[in-house]
Amino acid sequence: MKFTDIIPSNNGGNVENLWDSVEAADEFKPLPAGIYVCHIIEGSLFESRNKTPGYKLTFKVLDPSEHAGRLLWLDCWLTAAAMPQSKRDLRKLGITSPAQLENPPPRFIRCKVNVALRKDDDGTERNRVKSFDMIGFDKELPDPFAPIEATEAITQDTNEESAGNV
Repeated sequence: MKFTDIIPSNNGGNVENLWDSVEAADEFKPLPAGIYVCHIIEGSLFESRNKTPGYKLTFKVLDPSEHAGRLLWLDCWLTAAAMPQSKRDLRKLGITSPAQLENPPPRFIRCKVNVALRKDDDGTERNRVKSFDMIGFDKELPDPFAPIEATEAITQDTNEESAGNV
């Protein structure tokens, strides 16, 4: 198969011209240290490569807007040594028992996340979530692409027929 077989031409131009005219994106760099407003978008149990159990929280940056959409992670380790800190952090989300870790956290939790910049021994810089505080819940916005429920569709059709719009 050829590249041009799977990539259609762009507005009448050819793919090679598009390829040549577009600059490659920069590599993601760590976020600057500071405070970010985020949503928690995921929470799940996991095991490290060394089989250490944990619960990973994924934060999606909302503000500042120049970093919106970037992701940050916090590993809450489920070991005897780390359990006090993990319980502290998970309690902020209403997680008070191990059974609750089997379910994702509630949606649209807004948090203020304190992010540090950490430098590894080899000089690689990484973000580290130092702490977070829940600041509220955001109202879920309706999905504009969600299917209309059958009863809503019938009501909508009936209303349109009675109004003479069909």
